[in-house]
Amino acid sequence: MRRPTGPSPHADPGYAALKAQIVARTGHHYYADKDDLLFDRLRRRFKARGVDSAAAYRALLLADADEWAALEAEITIGETFFFRYAEQFAALRQTILPGLIAAREAQRSLRIWSAGCSTGAEPYSVAILLHELLGDALPAWEIHILGTDISAEALATARAAEYGRWALRTLPHEERLRHFRPTPARPGAAREGGYALRPEFRRMVRFERRNLMGLLDGSAPQHLDAFDLILCRNVLIYFDAGTVAAIMRGLGRRLRAGGWLLIGHAEPNPAFAGWLSAVNLPGTVAYRRPEDGATPPVPAAVVLQPVPVPAPAITVPEPVPALLRDGTDASEGDRAAPILLPVPVRTPDAGHSDPETVEESLDRVRALADAGDTGAAWRALHGALALHPTDAALRFYEGLLARSLGREVEAERALRAALYLDGGFVMAHYHLGLLLAALGRPAEALRALDNAVRLSQALAPDAPLREGDGAAAGDVAAGAALARDGIGRGAA
Repeated sequence: MRRPTGPSPHADPGYAALKAQIVARTGHHYYADKDDLLFDRLRRRFKARGVDSAAAYRALLLADADEWAALEAEITIGETFFFRYAEQFAALRQTILPGLIAAREAQRSLRIWSAGCSTGAEPYSVAILLHELLGDALPAWEIHILGTDISAEALATARAAEYGRWALRTLPHEERLRHFRPTPARPGAAREGGYALRPEFRRMVRFERRNLMGLLDGSAPQHLDAFDLILCRNVLIYFDAGTVAAIMRGLGRRLRAGGWLLIGHAEPNPAFAGWLSAVNLPGTVAYRRPEDGATPPVPAAVVLQPVPVPAPAITVPEPVPALLRDGTDASEGDRAAPILLPVPVRTPDAGHSDPETVEESLDRVRALADAGDTGAAWRALHGALALHPTDAALRFYEGLLARSLGREVEAERALRAALYLDGGFVMAHYHLGLLLAALGRPAEALRALDNAVRLSQALAPDAPLREGDGAAAGDVAAGAALARDGIGRGAA
């Protein structure tokens, strides 16, 4: 995983105490060994609040309770898109939701909770699925879909239900038009036109600001109970094993008998076997509360202790390979390496501020893309590439953005460039495979997806992947295998 290249956190004498306070307050042990990443997020809050040190920011946190909410939103993953994690949505469409509809036919009622819903793509995607599955019977059902998140900003976007093309990047054009209404760009706004979710889906979902730690300290409200389905993706990755087990028990207690729980990890966890059953479905694993309604144990009280701050690791950067115009692409074997058009390298003018680092540029590109301003993201990306033409992550985002803009040739060239620079870039193999499949080139798509499966399976299943939006190696291995098998069946 790429580390930010900004100032070292250990140069700030107040950082260790601030980090310990953050981990104790939020339970985010995810950052226990990720000091550079945490400090990079903290520096954004320093800048936003006009403070220049960890000690000053810690004093601000003590004086301003609202800043805790802003910080928690900053240090959690906020990027999402519709029908993310195709293997789980396939399980929802083919197995889980049809089974729940049949089981609840007498009551004609379903309760669903998307915990950590970010900007609402996940609960809205479930609403779209239920609308399709129930069809004309939908008005006779009571459908309650709740989305919760700790970020007030993300929830405001969710309630508005307006998205840019980036959030809809996996949806074919005809599905976009079926589920969304195109919206023109507002006069004077930087953002390009986007898509508004149609009212029949929007009114099926409501949103609340909640923190999953409320399951452990008794602050969760009574109405967070008796769910038929709970989805909890990209949240548990932040906590240590004891906290995860306690949260899982809390979620299990809030399922009805026969209810389903979907989490981010793709493999069965034996620690949950005492109160939830692991169910193997094509491409994924789901958890289910027994039909006899056996009650999970009460979540154990979790005491969050400050974590020791490890000494900074000394790493030697690997050399960046030179870009040749006629080399061999290791990811494909039988195709020529991409021809990377020369990009002029800019230097900062005298008297101006230093140029952005790669991580700062990536953060800006992601923020613009997530906000729906794909055009501005594209321009910012190419400004960054002028400074860092051999960065694999920038080339990767060039490929994603090019595809979202309908520029498939440029998308393929950029993804191949990313792989030429870093042959082990799992997400680049994965997205190249999806692109080639969409372009009707199954043999090449299968090779790229095979690479994604092989490389991700070589890692620990819960290992986060570079530029994976929080996806773990096990998730991507399952998704790539599912896509590969689908291509194989189609070719056969």
